[in-house]
Amino acid sequence: MSGHSKWATTKHKKAAIDAKRGKMFAKLVKNIEVSARTGGADPAGNPTLYDAIQKARKASVPNDNIERALKRGSGVEAGGADWQTIMYEGYGPNGVAVLIECLTDNRNRAAGEVRTAMGKNNGNMADPGSVSYLFARKGVVIVPKADLTEDALLDAVLEAGAEEVNDLGEVFEIVSEAVDLIPVRNALQAAGIEYDSADSSFMPAVTVPLDLEGAKKIFKLIEALEDSDDVQNVYANFDVSDDIMAQID
Repeated sequence: MSGHSKWATTKHKKAAIDAKRGKMFAKLVKNIEVSARTGGADPAGNPTLYDAIQKARKASVPNDNIERALKRGSGVEAGGADWQTIMYEGYGPNGVAVLIECLTDNRNRAAGEVRTAMGKNNGNMADPGSVSYLFARKGVVIVPKADLTEDALLDAVLEAGAEEVNDLGEVFEIVSEAVDLIPVRNALQAAGIEYDSADSSFMPAVTVPLDLEGAKKIFKLIEALEDSDDVQNVYANFDVSDDIMAQID
């Protein structure tokens, strides 16, 4: 799983400064609006909203955009859409299982864009349930290393429910059961440890190792999927070695 995690963290870091920043901003703002609508607009009483706001701020989303999303989500300001979460399943090159999480106000558009991206990039759609069983919902917190040691991080989060801490180079990845995501995040705050993001994510039970060409193909597919405004997250069960990651970087 390390290859996928490193690719994901590197991709998001680069996204903050590349030409697609506006698209990423829109997805982060959409997440804030939906979180406010479903759990209330007070971050203190809505942990999901709190983390959505923190993630947006870390990515340098302007405060005005965040405030407007909160107002739309709470109904104070008009213009909020009827967002629906839809999960699509499929297979990419080399038999890699792919879960595509959409947040959309138009099911037909979302389905069409997902099918097109899959079809043009050696992917195939799959029936509901045929891929999702390979994944489990987990809590994932990304913590910048700075001067932090792995032992110190473990001491802070182990009792809160952390299952493992992975060294991803410049950051640590803390994995927990999804229900323990908030306790782990709270433990970090209590210990005075900053984190970049805290998300409920899907992690694979088994992975497919890829060579350089296979890695390039799956990255191309995922980037094509994420280019859709309706696609919020893409999860896949590939693993890529550090050597291959270095070549791709």
